[in-house]
Amino acid sequence: MESTLQRIVRSVRDATPGALKTAWWLVKIMFLVSLIITLLKYLGVITWLSELLTPFFSHFGLPGEAALAYVSGYFVNCYSAIAVITTLNLEPRAITILAVMVLCAHNIPMETAVQRKTGTPAIRMVFVRTFSSLFLGWLLNKILPADNAVYSALEEIMEKMAFWPFMGDWLLDTLKIAIPMVFLVFLLTIIQRLLSEFGVIRYITKFLKPVMLFFGLPAKTAFLWIVANTLGLAYGAAVMIDEVKEGKISAGDVDLLNHHISVSHSNVEDLLLFTAIGGMLPWMLLSRWIMSLVLVWERRLERLIKKVGAK
Repeated sequence: MESTLQRIVRSVRDATPGALKTAWWLVKIMFLVSLIITLLKYLGVITWLSELLTPFFSHFGLPGEAALAYVSGYFVNCYSAIAVITTLNLEPRAITILAVMVLCAHNIPMETAVQRKTGTPAIRMVFVRTFSSLFLGWLLNKILPADNAVYSALEEIMEKMAFWPFMGDWLLDTLKIAIPMVFLVFLLTIIQRLLSEFGVIRYITKFLKPVMLFFGLPAKTAFLWIVANTLGLAYGAAVMIDEVKEGKISAGDVDLLNHHISVSHSNVEDLLLFTAIGGMLPWMLLSRWIMSLVLVWERRLERLIKKVGAK
């Protein structure tokens, strides 16, 4: 009979190799993606793409300059989008619409890689997240009360910089993210293994069963749902990948979860950051929860139709 300490030591020992392997994979992906985006920024491709999308953004009640925030968030993360938004003179209504669009579709290259590794096709996730962000932006523009916001022109965002100092900033910024990411991924994996070892996950699953049922998600996905909503996809990747590899959650269940969290994750830090710059929290949260509910039940219906058609 193992003692509590022995069970803890065994759980940590068993979880460590997988946690480190996943952390290293995430770091490699992050460095590669961020390097490519940084070079595109330096070459002016991101700015060019934003200018190209300017006419399109009128459909969302946003000024053309908001395209740069969206594109930046789409390829990088919420932080880069927020950095651009703070240079614009936007009213709460416009900030809310733009924030919802970014929250649905941000850090697409890296987060799509994470969801693909857990079993959901990358192309499908890119389509689902992009469509959701554009649809919700259009819908919120139709239903949110209009205001008389006067938008100022976007100040020059990208100053001409020497190449090597530019790359030095990229390396420093990436390391600032990578180091805590490795620590958090490792810590989260250990916590998940300990919670499983001592049966805590069963209680979490039981408590959240009504919530999972409402969203159309299997009860077994409760813990991963918590991880995704609090820490996000990148930090929660280690746990999700570990659960799939260990066979604790089926490919079908994690696919449903991926459709939900694709547009609704990291609902603590990111949501509060957008609220701090003027976004309206209820709209930012509830609109994405409703969209995620629709996506999951649509996925279930799609599976049912395929199943019936196969008979």
